[in-house]
Amino acid sequence: MIKLLYFARLREALGISEEDYAHDTALTVASLVQVLTARGGVWHEEFGGKKTIRAAINQVLVKSDAVIADGDEVAFFPPVTGG
Repeated sequence: MIKLLYFARLREALGISEEDYAHDTALTVASLVQVLTARGGVWHEEFGGKKTIRAAINQVLVKSDAVIADGDEVAFFPPVTGG
């Protein structure tokens, strides 16, 4: 089981801030994004296409090929911009 966290526009669009996700196979961030995109609807809109999403595993920024282990916390958020 892994804990998924959603921040900023993702939390607003999806209507949830976190969920527990059970998986049977090894996951990378990229494969998890594919699973979330396949949920369709707003999930496809937010995780599919051209929108940029950052990910962190256990509060460390990672690339899409990072491997997710059982018990990890995976956070998704849009890129941070400043002004």
